[in-house]
Amino acid sequence: MMNHFMVLAVLLPLRTCYTTYAQQESIVFPVTYLNISKDLALQRLLVEWDVGKIAHDAELAMSFEIQVRRTDENTTVWIEFHNVTLDKSGKPLHWIWHSDLPLECMSHSVRIRSKAEASKIWSQWSLWETVLGLDTSNNSGPQIFPSEKIVEEGSDIALCCIGRKGQIIKEFFIVPAIKVFSHTNSQVGLLTLKNVAHQEVPHITVYCQESCNEEQCYDHAVFFVGKPPDTPNDFSCQTQDMRLVTCTWSRGGDTYLYGRHSPKYTLFEEFSQKVVPCTVSCSEQCSCSWDAGQQRICNITVTVENPLGKKAATDVFDITHRIYPAAPFQMWEECTDTEITLYWKHRNKGIELFCQTEVVHPDGKVELHNSSDTHLDYASTTMGGLQPYTEYTARVHCGAAKHFWRWSEWSEARTIRTKEATPSGKLDIWREITPVLGGRNVTLFWKQAPSFRANGRSISYEVTWEKVEDGSKPESISCSSVCNSTRISIDNHSYIISIMAKNNVNYSLPSVLIIPRATGNSMNTKELKEEQVNGTDNGIFISWEPGHIYDSYIIDWCNFPMLQPCDLQWKRFGPNTSSALINSAAFVPGVRYNFHIYGSVANRPSLLEKKTGYLRELPPLSDPTVEKVELTFNAVTLFWDYQLTNKSGFVKGYHVYMSPIQENCSLKGSKKHVLPDGSVLCKYTIKNPEEKRFTVKHLLPNTKYKLVVKAYTGGGETPIVNFRYIDTPFNSNMLYLLVLLVIVPSLVAAICRWKMKWVKECCCPVIPSPNKSKALSFKEFKMGSEKVLKISDCIPDVLAVDNKAVAQKSHPWNQLSSTPTEDKIDGHNSSRVYPNDNEEGDFTPTPTPQTHTWFENFAYSSHLAVESDPYQIPETLEGRKPELSEMLYQPHYYFEIFNEDAASTPRETSGRKTSLRYISQTAVHCLGRRL
Repeated sequence: MMNHFMVLAVLLPLRTCYTTYAQQESIVFPVTYLNISKDLALQRLLVEWDVGKIAHDAELAMSFEIQVRRTDENTTVWIEFHNVTLDKSGKPLHWIWHSDLPLECMSHSVRIRSKAEASKIWSQWSLWETVLGLDTSNNSGPQIFPSEKIVEEGSDIALCCIGRKGQIIKEFFIVPAIKVFSHTNSQVGLLTLKNVAHQEVPHITVYCQESCNEEQCYDHAVFFVGKPPDTPNDFSCQTQDMRLVTCTWSRGGDTYLYGRHSPKYTLFEEFSQKVVPCTVSCSEQCSCSWDAGQQRICNITVTVENPLGKKAATDVFDITHRIYPAAPFQMWEECTDTEITLYWKHRNKGIELFCQTEVVHPDGKVELHNSSDTHLDYASTTMGGLQPYTEYTARVHCGAAKHFWRWSEWSEARTIRTKEATPSGKLDIWREITPVLGGRNVTLFWKQAPSFRANGRSISYEVTWEKVEDGSKPESISCSSVCNSTRISIDNHSYIISIMAKNNVNYSLPSVLIIPRATGNSMNTKELKEEQVNGTDNGIFISWEPGHIYDSYIIDWCNFPMLQPCDLQWKRFGPNTSSALINSAAFVPGVRYNFHIYGSVANRPSLLEKKTGYLRELPPLSDPTVEKVELTFNAVTLFWDYQLTNKSGFVKGYHVYMSPIQENCSLKGSKKHVLPDGSVLCKYTIKNPEEKRFTVKHLLPNTKYKLVVKAYTGGGETPIVNFRYIDTPFNSNMLYLLVLLVIVPSLVAAICRWKMKWVKECCCPVIPSPNKSKALSFKEFKMGSEKVLKISDCIPDVLAVDNKAVAQKSHPWNQLSSTPTEDKIDGHNSSRVYPNDNEEGDFTPTPTPQTHTWFENFAYSSHLAVESDPYQIPETLEGRKPELSEMLYQPHYYFEIFNEDAASTPRETSGRKTSLRYISQTAVHCLGRRL
């Protein structure tokens, strides 16, 4: 029974809650009160409303829908749902809305409706509650808003211009012109700027004009673009005397706002809740100082603020732990030749300090000396191990010995010179010996060795020399501090020379050098050959053959070999050294430097080796001079002259370049060398610099060549610019061969041709054509169609008569016809005269046959019968085809029929049938005239 009551007691409240929640689903709670106000400074609307007192004890979760509208816009510009739990206190609800447009530009209205969060039914909207803008006021002219003229860089800004009632905004624009979103609605003009940048627009000028032109129709405003201040960095506070506290911090970046808009700093002490009474000053950093009095623990906050925002930084500290001492002052010193004691005063009375002294040596080395300060009026520290007569720079700073915070500023730097002392170390000395008549001139050189120190203000040098053998009185001279060499004259004996440096305190230890007795060839016992050495990027490398008897080695050379004096230099090396890299700022490429290597035993140097070399070899300064050229048809031998000394490098040999004029070279045994212009030369290399001749073979005869001879060193050779030209002669062997192969066969052919012609003329003469005879040019008569020459018109030189057999025997290959015929011409009989077959006619042939003409023999028969030959028996014959026979004539003689030895009787003649032929040459006697 008891359990049932307990269950019922629990269920009854649950039922009551359930009933209340179910009722809330249908209950509507309308807004009974709504009020709007505006905050122009922050450009926001403050909304307050109430839904009346809830008539039950339970809390109620409510939802509210809030709408914001501007008077010139039909649409809602903002909608927001606001959830809140109401209690039975009945306090009004609040909501804040930030406007993107200045609230002055136009009127804004707000309305709200509500519902229980568990319900789905909204209440009715409340009436619009409106706050008026200046667009409803009676302005005296156009106005531009917002009124605050500071714009944050990177932000968006909305501007408006409100005109007077009855006026329309005609123009609303920005200078300089930047991208804006504009909207003008009769009386109100709007401009929106996005992401304003200071680099582009440090300030903005806005202009507004109504539709009229009077002065009151215009307005303008200037807006500055800036940044909020940065948070103060490195903010800390410290003290020098535990009363005056100074706080410092970095000022941050530029805000681009100046004057009354520049950042303002404020310091506030949290423990005392007081503003720190100090004036902030900012240059490289900001600082502020004030008297802390007896306060030891401080909590200081620095705040920086400008119209766009503010930032803060805090420092909490114990003043006794923030001691920053003042810099030491009134410094003085006491010193010896190796120590300096430095004194100073400080302003931090009653504070134990720890000080540090910085000493800077002449070579830049820095030493730090620590010391503890006392409560006396001054402090001091002693620095030892210093060099005599040397300048040092010293300064001091201090810090708190307890709760060290930081060093003070450095005191002023003080330059201190230690006192003089005896020169330390020895001078490094050397000599140059020149033989003269009766003795030698010795030039002595000295320099301060690395271990030598003058240790004094004024230094001079004393040179002493005396003979070694007889112990005569020494001689000496003094030289000023500016000298580093002197010359003395000695005889050929051995001498000991010493040089000392002297200051106001004492002499240095002497540097000794022994000059040995002169020999026949000066100081050298033998002539040494110079060896070539190579240069590197850092100097000239020298090596030598060491000897165990020497306690040191010396190398000397001239920095300027071509000058007098040559600036003699030397270096010393230990007994275990056998090589060195000699370098000098005076070394230049292309200059030959000579080095002498000496070994020294007990200050007695002797020459060991000679070296010569270049820092870097250059091409020769000049080319070899070709003095002689020997030419053959297929080779050329060149002779040249060239001096191998005083050049810009070691001459290693020669290059001979050669090529035909008209073409590139490809001679056997050569290498191709391509010039910058692309032409190819034949290159020959002579690797012996002593060789002064060279023969180029395999040339072509009767060809023009260009050639040049170049010397080369380790630095190469000079560019090829000028050539020498040669012409190879004709090949005489080829000429002889040409004679043998061309001229001799031609002569043989010509002789053979001439002989053949002579044989032909002798054996087979050319038969003359009657038509070509001059006889036909004389008067003639015709018998039918034939021309007949009168015998009275022409007297032939020779008339030859032979028979057919003789003619055939003489020229068997030229026979025309062997059968005589008889022709009847004008009633006359033509006959042939036949000589006796047994008789031979003796005829003398002429060397050159002339043109021949055959004549009809009847005219000669009648003529001969009367005048010449009583033995001739005329017969009438017909001779259409005369036979060819040999006709021979003798000039200026009448013809003969037979010669004396071969004449035949008439009987014999008549007994043989013969043929008579008459031959007329070009040169015949006709009527006493030469034709």
